[in-house]
Amino acid sequence: MNIVVSCKVVPDDQDIQIASNGELDYSKAHQIVSTYDLNAIEAAAQLADGGSVTAIAVGPAAIDDSKLKKNILARGVDNLLMVADDVCADLDAHATAEALAALVQKVEGYDLVVCGDGSADNYAQQVDVQLAARLGVPSVNGVTKITPASGSVVVERTLEDVVEVVEVPLPAVVSVSPDIALPRIPGMKDILAAGKKPADVSAATAPYESRVEVVDCKALEAADRRCEVLDASADGAIEQFAAALKAAL
Repeated sequence: MNIVVSCKVVPDDQDIQIASNGELDYSKAHQIVSTYDLNAIEAAAQLADGGSVTAIAVGPAAIDDSKLKKNILARGVDNLLMVADDVCADLDAHATAEALAALVQKVEGYDLVVCGDGSADNYAQQVDVQLAARLGVPSVNGVTKITPASGSVVVERTLEDVVEVVEVPLPAVVSVSPDIALPRIPGMKDILAAGKKPADVSAATAPYESRVEVVDCKALEAADRRCEVLDASADGAIEQFAAALKAAL
């Protein structure tokens, strides 16, 4: 099976700083693959079973990073297609789907496109369905298991009160939940081999039009915390503690 897996590069949230006015400062944040997409990459690698896995990514010029590309290619991915251009910074789901569709169409004879169920930054859960619409193929989200069949895949969707089984004709787009596969930890052999795998990085051929305008994005204000110290040896301290805890919930 020839699989395309979409992965989004995002700033490492551990490196994001908060300015005094609440704005988010990404200037010192390293670029990493969204944690949700690491599960998607692993699911694609396990499902390929002798086929090929092509990873695709779109983002600003900063994503053209050798360490980042090796990290993707060391996870069972055979080749990488990437659009790295500053005109692709802060794309919404509509523009991202347009850019990814162009990359998918470069993969000859693909059977399945695998996406994470959201991204670690916006978590809009829109790119997969919009990508499928642009490609003209069916899509299924919330997938926790994929089983290949003749000309189709049988997928399971674990919902709140039932496990739904759906057969989807190929080609198709599926978005997977984090439960589908545990991401591997690449070894040194995998990382060295990744340096020899093909990675095609190109600039955007034209600006992509976003439909959503972000007016402002700030960190939440820290809530005031009440501090009350009780004397454990005093009579009724446990009852006071239980009452205070109940009132806070």
